[in-house]
Amino acid sequence: MSHDEKSGEERLVYMANQIAMFFASQPENEQVDGIADHINKFWEPRMRRHLFEIIERGGDGLSPMVLEAAASIRRPQAA
Repeated sequence: MSHDEKSGEERLVYMANQIAMFFASQPENEQVDGIADHINKFWEPRMRRHLFEIIERGGDGLSPMVLEAAASIRRPQAA
């Protein structure tokens, strides 16, 4: 993996975890759905595809709430 790919992956993990950190302040029953809804609305398919690649490799660095939200995040069609 090149340096650019790694830094892109780190940024994606950071962004997903920032979303989770925001929703952690919301009522518990809204947290996971809020994360998924935000990612579905604002992340382009390429970003969501890359997120699923990270998750499929074990989800290293992703918060547990992001991993839980993955079940409700729309998986883009294969490129």
